Amino acid sequence: MAKSDGGDYFKRTSLFWIVAVILGMGYFTCIVFAPEKIPFEYLGAFGTFCSYLVENYSGLMYKGWWAAWAIHGYEAYVALKMCRTKGINDTTTRWMWGVQTFLFGFASLGLLLKYDPERPKQH
Repeated sequence: MAKSDGGDYFKRTSLFWIVAVILGMGYFTCIVFAPEKIPFEYLGAFGTFCSYLVENYSGLMYKGWWAAWAIHGYEAYVALKMCRTKGINDTTTRWMWGVQTFLFGFASLGLLLKYDPERPKQH
């Protein structure tokens, strides 16, 4: 529960994004590291496209996999900084935002971007 000062504000990303990112990154990981395990012939046009990428651009796919995780890492860093900016000072809560953003990317960071803590009234 959020305190009145917003110091422990945390909101879990939606189940849709959790499943979508896990499946997407899981599939990407399989394409890069174990493409022989994927039955491309049963995936229609998408499978044909993925098979083409594996056969012709495996090096680029490998670099893209690392780039995707680097982007998630940068988003997590931004989330940690944003927590401080928005007055979320509880260490555990900040790390929850950081880990969630690392795992689920902008699906999590977007929730933090939308958070607008009430500002004290100016006299």
